[in-house]
Amino acid sequence: MSDKTKTLKTQWEEGPLAKTLNRFPERREQFESTGGYEIPRMVIPEEVGMEMDGYEDRLGFPGEFPFTRGVQPTMYRGRFWTMRQYAGFATAKATNERYKVLLERGQTGLSVAFDLPTQMGYSADHPMARGEVGKVGVSICSLRDMEQLFDGIPLDKVSTSMTINSTAAILLAMYIAVAEKQGVTSEQLTGTIQNDLLKEYIARGTYIFPPKPSMRVITNLFAFCNEKVPKWNTISISGYHIREAGSTAVQEVAFTLANALAYVKAAVESGMDVDSFAGRLSFFFASHNNLLEEVAKFRAARRLYAKLMKERFGAKKPNSMKLRFHTQTCGHTLTAQQPENNVIRVTLQALAAVLGGTQSLHTNSLDEALALPTERAVTLALRTQQIIAHESGAADSIDPLGGSYLIEQLTDEIEHRALAYIEKIDELGGAVSAIEEGFQQKEIGDAAYMEQQRIEKDERIIVGLNKFQGKAEPVPLQRVTGEVEEMQVKCLHDLYQNRDNEAVKAGLERLKDAARDESINLVPVILENVKQLASVGEITDALRDVFGVYRDAAKF
Repeated sequence: MSDKTKTLKTQWEEGPLAKTLNRFPERREQFESTGGYEIPRMVIPEEVGMEMDGYEDRLGFPGEFPFTRGVQPTMYRGRFWTMRQYAGFATAKATNERYKVLLERGQTGLSVAFDLPTQMGYSADHPMARGEVGKVGVSICSLRDMEQLFDGIPLDKVSTSMTINSTAAILLAMYIAVAEKQGVTSEQLTGTIQNDLLKEYIARGTYIFPPKPSMRVITNLFAFCNEKVPKWNTISISGYHIREAGSTAVQEVAFTLANALAYVKAAVESGMDVDSFAGRLSFFFASHNNLLEEVAKFRAARRLYAKLMKERFGAKKPNSMKLRFHTQTCGHTLTAQQPENNVIRVTLQALAAVLGGTQSLHTNSLDEALALPTERAVTLALRTQQIIAHESGAADSIDPLGGSYLIEQLTDEIEHRALAYIEKIDELGGAVSAIEEGFQQKEIGDAAYMEQQRIEKDERIIVGLNKFQGKAEPVPLQRVTGEVEEMQVKCLHDLYQNRDNEAVKAGLERLKDAARDESINLVPVILENVKQLASVGEITDALRDVFGVYRDAAKF
């Protein structure tokens, strides 16, 4: 071992590692293989008689810049990733029951899926909501629904992630209001709100307002949480939906980080110091089928983000440069044909996420290409994570594939190609301008088309789809009926009749006035509206009246 590397490792062991171990001991005193020999915490090249040029700059040590090998000094030896199964369907009551089942079976965090009307800012009684209420997530129309969703779940003890974007400020306000009713202060709350509008324009489509007012609401939420909800992750910058739309792994990294740069730039330009908010930014990536490429992708994303935050924004705090991310196994890789095969796909994708150092993980269920998952299917998906955690040994060493010739080459390649994309987006004026030009949308569209061509020409084999076809036994499916919509509309109309409608009307007018004044933070005003029992649709309509709506101008 070279003197320099020996000194650096000793400094790491006596500094960051010792400090972490003092506060958070590892899960076991010693980690051993099934053969009884010790599994080391991490390995550097010299310890196996090898050398690697630029090791300190390219890999470094876990918990230290550039974070290639992980954002924490002990990673999963200290504690496992959060097992956060994404769930939401039908009514708040039905979803609440599912949450309690998952928590009883070992899930360690909640993740809320909202239906399309809630995502698009329509209450259940709006004509645009017809036929969609409760279908792909839970229907939330007012604070009453949110109270039912978290009934009996102590919000000071559970971390909650909410996949919501255009109406993120409204749903977080409802969450804060529910917590207050439980006697939990906003300072005690932990979790994440997705709040990522730029990827909606690129890949997903649940946008409402144009980019400029959307960026205002996002940075308003940054500022509000920085003061009032300090443990909350104010945004989950999503590559997942970019990958689901058909992007490559490189595009997923590049477009996600380009969006992150736009958010950070907007917050800094609004007067916030980068080190005051960057530590609460989080990310959300997909894990696809190519296990080795995915491991390298996560490592490359961590390293590139750390460099960008340090070099472009002068971030000084280590937490401001750490890319912390949630991972979901890739939904569009699942097949309706031979759905049992999806269990194997999800296992490989989950393993890639763990080997790549994710902080939180959702494993898709085998039936999700057909319908919302049944309780049995989602339990099996959770068990997949638990088996990887407790039985595979993948969590016993930090960055277990680090140092592999192939992994390091792939990590470098993805980083360099992603940076080239980011520099191209810079030339176009940044992420927002590039979106308005349709650049990212066209790149993803081209990549998706090329991949589909490979599948149709049998150049890419999908087992059970274009090769090894065979009859599969049907699996039981969960269906959301039209009765859910009828029930939700009735509850909403009952709310209208039993609240103070004059107070609601006055509150909505105050929200419109605040929206017209860019110096006002909208989140406290939205919180006031929520507590007065204004609906998601009413609050969103008030903002629509001022901000207008966005029409896609993508070019293909």
